[in-house]
Amino acid sequence: MNRRAVLAAALALSAVGAQAAPAKRIVSLGGVVTEIVFALGAGDRVVGVDDSSIYPAAAHKLPKVGYYRGFSIEGVASLNPDVVLASDQAGPPEALEQLRRLGKTVVMLPSVPTVDALAARIDGVASALGEKAAGDQLVARIREQVAAATKSPGGQNVLLVSSRAGKLEGAGRETAADAVLRLAGARNVLAGERGYKALSAEGAVSLKPEVIVTTTMSVGAAGGLDAFLAQPGIAVTPAAKARRVVVMDDLLLLGFGPRLPEALKVLQDGLAGRK
Repeated sequence: MNRRAVLAAALALSAVGAQAAPAKRIVSLGGVVTEIVFALGAGDRVVGVDDSSIYPAAAHKLPKVGYYRGFSIEGVASLNPDVVLASDQAGPPEALEQLRRLGKTVVMLPSVPTVDALAARIDGVASALGEKAAGDQLVARIREQVAAATKSPGGQNVLLVSSRAGKLEGAGRETAADAVLRLAGARNVLAGERGYKALSAEGAVSLKPEVIVTTTMSVGAAGGLDAFLAQPGIAVTPAAKARRVVVMDDLLLLGFGPRLPEALKVLQDGLAGRK
């Protein structure tokens, strides 16, 4: 785990330790955080979530407090939570501090896309819920399943594409996308770049991806798979010409949450052409 994840995990455990009893009213800020709460069997204690909490289906029925990077302080406070479980990307910082001044316990959880950081996220949530044993079991199961699914790099050349605000971007290193591709045994053709990069037709040709991986929201934003593959920056690639494309649910593919083993299986099946 890198330094950022270690610090975030320490903050989480420190905040959890300050609680007198397991939380009974939870507000969750971050889709993966919400997934973890439900995976630990505590979904019935969640009284509010942010807009990115789209899984499981039960999360859709809960009160929303805005997007986790710009949530409503009043919305959270009005739900009277015992604890606010938040991704370390939630904010802004002053909003989190305001919640603390209102007497709310805020547990910050690491969002780094590594298995160790995922384990720290689960441990922090489980401690807040008083479900340490369930958390340990979930972490052990995920580690075992990921280890069984992980392949050594050296597979197909893959380009992971995301459509943000109508612009196509490819995922480089230090992203959840790159981490998932590496765990699945694929070669990220943009591993030499950091973060997300805009895709041009010329740049995409030079990358020569054998397979394109993308999200359901990106395909939907383009107007369907045919329209997605016809976009400049994609249409000229070997992958698009051969219609070698893997489309996955956004949170499953990029969330790096408790469904990580499932994400790896779906991705590996797609890369192998298995339905």
